[in-house]
Amino acid sequence: MSSCNVSSPSSPPSPAPSLAASPALPPAPVPAAPSSVPIDGVPLRLMGKLAILADAAKYDASCASSGATRRDSTDGRGVGSSEGMGICHAYAPDGRCISLLKVLLTNFCTFDCLYCVNRVSSNVPRARFEIDELVNLVLAFYKRNYIEGLFLSSGIIRDPDYTMEQIVEVARRLREVHDFRGYIHLKTIPEASPELLEAAGRYADRLSINIELARSSSLASLAPQKESGGIRRAMAGIRLKLDESRERSHTDRTAPRFAASGQSTQMIVGADAADDGELLACSESLYAGYGLKRVYYSAFSPIPDASAALPLAPPDLTREHRLYQADWLMRYYGFAVEEIVAGGEDGMLDPALDPKLAWALKHRERFPVDVNRAERELLLRVPGLGAKGVERVLTSRRVHRLSLADLGRLCGSVKRLRPFVVTRDWRPTLLLDAAGLRSQLLQRDAQLPLFG
Repeated sequence: MSSCNVSSPSSPPSPAPSLAASPALPPAPVPAAPSSVPIDGVPLRLMGKLAILADAAKYDASCASSGATRRDSTDGRGVGSSEGMGICHAYAPDGRCISLLKVLLTNFCTFDCLYCVNRVSSNVPRARFEIDELVNLVLAFYKRNYIEGLFLSSGIIRDPDYTMEQIVEVARRLREVHDFRGYIHLKTIPEASPELLEAAGRYADRLSINIELARSSSLASLAPQKESGGIRRAMAGIRLKLDESRERSHTDRTAPRFAASGQSTQMIVGADAADDGELLACSESLYAGYGLKRVYYSAFSPIPDASAALPLAPPDLTREHRLYQADWLMRYYGFAVEEIVAGGEDGMLDPALDPKLAWALKHRERFPVDVNRAERELLLRVPGLGAKGVERVLTSRRVHRLSLADLGRLCGSVKRLRPFVVTRDWRPTLLLDAAGLRSQLLQRDAQLPLFG
């Protein structure tokens, strides 16, 4: 997900009231202001900070808003809404779009994670929002219909507890002082105290803690101030609070609200030697152990003045794409990690084929599948049949036996299905055993670059 891009109006800005500064933070340096005309009511000084801190947040992918509690201010009380359409930055499962201001509180950091552009040894412009500055910026952007929520992360200033206090205070002031009812996602700091993580959950719709790397040894060498066990303990603490919030007492009273959208994490792809099998095995353990809503995969991006321990070139973006497809197969299609990885070679997914198709081509003995008789679990393994398509097949075949044309109407296309299914009027005969089947099914269109 990209950071917010807000166009400035052509009319001159009206004078803005001064924004109160938090006494807890030392004076922050003022970055150079952008050359564009500022947004009405937002000081030029803040636009300079926003230019730096929104750009610094672009590497964090884990900011979807799935499962957010529906809140609005249509009754005349409060400010904001977690519903509606706007700048499309995150989509909920029901299709709602949540536009988010994705920003760091500061890109100063005392940690020296070699893969991070904001590490203490990095030579990049620095900025820091005062708490009231960021709160007022969120409210100003919301009232102009630029955003409907906030994704907030931060570099580590002073120590993890101090930084987490500042993050929580931003969310607290939005919720309690301004009655903000929009979506809030807080990136939490695993080294912070459990009490601060609990406080974050009271104000946020979603919490996330980055696992960073699948290998603990890689994390120790590339991010010496971070510890894999500490990250997992923090995730476990959030999982316990989430479970408690969903329980009812013997008097049928619910527990206090806590991060209704759950927790997520992010893993860097290609910063170390971990293969796809290791990444997916790590994700599988995180889903099972901590009830994560989502694991995000972020392809490593080379940074200025990088350490010799890091690769010189980024991984092919197709690898990131295949990992997301494989993750989907684990969560919704009943595939085990070993089955998915078996579709490729040497622990890596096949870059040329989607993981389900790669698995099917290596297990041709499991096909063809009779769509009029097969159970749901087997239909989910047919290339070209998605979860919704399977449900439509199961519903339609109760009425009549399906033909190939019926399958096309239900699923949109039968091009990929034909070698793997039997219908009332179709049987693939020798097509499934053809030596050139793989080449016929290869996706010839390469993935377009995401940037420029």
